[in-house]
Amino acid sequence: MLERFPAGGPRGSWPAEEFARARRGEGQRAEVVMDLATDAFLVIVRGQEVEECAAA
Repeated sequence: MLERFPAGGPRGSWPAEEFARARRGEGQRAEVVMDLATDAFLVIVRGQEVEECAAA
């Protein structure tokens, strides 16, 4: 996981999508997923980083 954003942002604001777009511009395969348990959007990169977070 690269970053966490609360789901209750201002209307028309997409900070998680903007953050993920910037990471993709840097060459990372960032994507946004919803964590229903915490009501937050997570920006992740599938692969080693995600596996490390899951083990924590």
